[in-house]
Amino acid sequence: MLLLSPSSASLLSLQSHSYHVDSSRSRRLHQPLKVAGMAKETTDGGNGIVEKVAIAGGLVSTPVIAWSLYTLKTTGCGLPPGPGGSIGALEGVSYLAVVGIIGWSLYTKAKTGSGLPGGPSGLLGAVEGLSYLSLLAILVVFGLQFLDKGSIPGPLPSDQCFG
Repeated sequence: MLLLSPSSASLLSLQSHSYHVDSSRSRRLHQPLKVAGMAKETTDGGNGIVEKVAIAGGLVSTPVIAWSLYTLKTTGCGLPPGPGGSIGALEGVSYLAVVGIIGWSLYTKAKTGSGLPGGPSGLLGAVEGLSYLSLLAILVVFGLQFLDKGSIPGPLPSDQCFG
């Protein structure tokens, strides 16, 4: 006795049917499969300027986030505001850049089935990977900070850290 699941049984029944057009001959009526590519083929690698901005932003933001997470773990505070708030602003923009790159990557993965294109010299793919590693590090350090201190510092400098 052969046990077939309902899906495989329906496939077998579809495969065994042939349609008779003429009494003298029989043939199957079917259309050949047409395969269409989902990605656009371009010579400049896709979005061009957007990719280059993402590469530059990712290459700058990843070390800034590493510095920020190290400072957070060792002192319990984020980076100091710096002159005119420039270092704190760079820290905040770096976190936003990583979130943006990951969002773009997830959107592209859902739309095309693969991640971001490699970009020039594979740098966009490297930035994508570094962004995911940064997200993992953020989750680990923020989790440890929450377990140690009971909270994580807010986005604005506080009196506790820089009073």
